Amino acid sequence: MKTLITGIKPTGQIHLGNYLGAFKPAFEYQNEYESYIFLANLHALTTFQNGSELKSYSENLAIDLLSLGLDPEKSTFFVQSQIPEHSELMWILSSLAPMGLLERAHAWKDYKNKGLRDPNLSLFSYPVLMAADILLYQADIVPVGSDQKQHIEITRDLAGKFNNHFGETFKMPEELITFPVDVSGIDGRKMSKSYNNYLPIFATENEIKKSIMKISTDSTPVEATKNPETCNIFNIYKLIASDKDIQNLKDKYLAGGFGYGDAKKELLRVYLEYFAEAREKRTKFENNIDLVQSILQNGKQKAQAKAKQTLELVKQNTGINLF
Repeated sequence: MKTLITGIKPTGQIHLGNYLGAFKPAFEYQNEYESYIFLANLHALTTFQNGSELKSYSENLAIDLLSLGLDPEKSTFFVQSQIPEHSELMWILSSLAPMGLLERAHAWKDYKNKGLRDPNLSLFSYPVLMAADILLYQADIVPVGSDQKQHIEITRDLAGKFNNHFGETFKMPEELITFPVDVSGIDGRKMSKSYNNYLPIFATENEIKKSIMKISTDSTPVEATKNPETCNIFNIYKLIASDKDIQNLKDKYLAGGFGYGDAKKELLRVYLEYFAEAREKRTKFENNIDLVQSILQNGKQKAQAKAKQTLELVKQNTGINLF
């Protein structure tokens, strides 16, 4: 069985774009791959400077993932910071990482283009830690969004360079583009917390309703026909509704006499139905934190066994493992 790895950064309340772009694809592959899924809390330190906030976000993300379909019987689920081999391998790979390669990374270029001051080293070296995450578990497949493809290319560059210098050590991972089309936010741009245009999954029903009611629309009157393909409401709806419901809503758009307010109510109904089971499971996990901690502890033991094996080979091949 081939190995798959994916890391998910705890950055606050998760939303529909997170789920469709990263979580759902990873969970669907649990039956096909030996899966390693981890909370990427070391990566979160590039932006977080509040320890209690990061801890809270990490704990909540663990509960979220288990509620949405992560099966600890099928996947090794762990916390990145609890496996020190990630940081150790990152340092070793850093010795082979050209500055020019990292300067071309999207995240670093975006940061510089925004004219922000005092960028930190962790942001610059983010791709090296990501490479360590992947190579440490000898991953074959890495599910990523289209905007993360470059990081897999950097990982392959570093793996190839290491293998050329020190002998065959790492597999060459392949990216798996999970959701090639961006999920539209309530303002029509890509759904993102940075734009504050997202639909939360585990907020209260009233909060979800308020978010859906804020979805931007054009000024087409109620009685007129509407183009579903250019409507934010419909573009979100078709990602989570059944084929039958999608066709019914499309017919209403084209018939006229159907307002955007009605479409938002229909989206709210489907949205709550789609995540009803996950929301119920989340309540159960919240009331059994010991179980969540036990799952993560078991995952840590499994992940560290694999990580130690790879790092031992790295140390042997680089000559830093004396005697």
